[in-house]
Amino acid sequence: MDALVLEKAGQATNLLAELGIDVWLTFARETSAFRDPVLSLIYGAGDLTWQSALLFSKGGERVAIVGRYEAHAAEQVGVFDRVIGYDESIRGALVETLARWDPKRIAVNWSLDDPHSDGLSHGLYLALLDLLVGTPYGERLVSAEKLITALRARKTPVEVERIRAAVETTGLIYGRAIDYARPGLSERDVSDFMHEQVAALGLGTAWEHAGCPIVNAGPESAVGHGAPGDLLIRRGQILHLDFGVKQDDYCSDIQRVVYFLAEDEAEPPEPVRRGFDTVRAAIEAAIAACKPGARGVDVDAAARKVITDAGYPEYKYATGHGLGRNAHDGGPLLGPAWERYGAAPQQVVEVGQVYTIEPGLDVPGYGYIGLEEDVVVTESGAIYLGEPQRELTIR
Repeated sequence: MDALVLEKAGQATNLLAELGIDVWLTFARETSAFRDPVLSLIYGAGDLTWQSALLFSKGGERVAIVGRYEAHAAEQVGVFDRVIGYDESIRGALVETLARWDPKRIAVNWSLDDPHSDGLSHGLYLALLDLLVGTPYGERLVSAEKLITALRARKTPVEVERIRAAVETTGLIYGRAIDYARPGLSERDVSDFMHEQVAALGLGTAWEHAGCPIVNAGPESAVGHGAPGDLLIRRGQILHLDFGVKQDDYCSDIQRVVYFLAEDEAEPPEPVRRGFDTVRAAIEAAIAACKPGARGVDVDAAARKVITDAGYPEYKYATGHGLGRNAHDGGPLLGPAWERYGAAPQQVVEVGQVYTIEPGLDVPGYGYIGLEEDVVVTESGAIYLGEPQRELTIR
């Protein structure tokens, strides 16, 4: 029994009333092959094999309908008031449960904009409709996006503390890695060192191991998600790092930059100093705007304006994203109103949400300056979850 799963299940029940949803139905099968992202929040780490229905009612009752041989495991989760095991077909128990509640709005897990709310595959959706033939309930299905977004984004105090601990660990590893990094080492050397630190602590990386950390040595390194290569750290260039750990099921996501002085330099050149100061100012602008009730698009605009007003091209990604069980945790996005982001940037910032703030810019001839900080939203605004990089690190 996972206390955090119980906490999130209680949160889900409260959200049903808030959003005017009568029943929330998570429909799953063969989760070892395709796992609905929400299961980690309301079911834990266990798998479901046969067609399974996890139902939350607005009245507070929770029912799990699962294959007979998984009924005991469902009971051990501790979330459900009633666990029904079946053999030949889930149809009878599912229809009987819905008929007892007779819900007018049944939320299921599909979404146009949030992949973490889109766990119901099209094939399984069609299978669900077939199970509901002859009942009125197939016509009462609606998207659970708002419910799942809120459930995932509104972090409980326990979740915030787990993220804070991951941020602290990340800072520790960064300190060691920056001390280790020196001219002549390759991007891959730095990545291997950081992987060794993660392994020694018995942790995982916040995203795909091969590409976490991202290491960019100088202006020739391709910025973005990808594995570190053979480019060498050189004097007179910027080293950019993007890295996070997964600790107690929760992630950090932080970027840092280092400048290696050229042999004839006593301090970084003006373009590097100006670039760093501009990114720092953009972060502070985003944090000042990141208050309860603000739209994600407005937070993004505050940071983006600092970059473009300073004469730099705008960065072609969102200023920030949700952070939690995944490095990209879904929910509201601190991003521009671009078609690719759908409605996510129009959603509002709420207390308890955790975001990354990560503007960046290129300094021609020197490399990329990208800083990323993790923040939690409080009633008075966003605050750092760890110690930010306020000064350019010089080596």
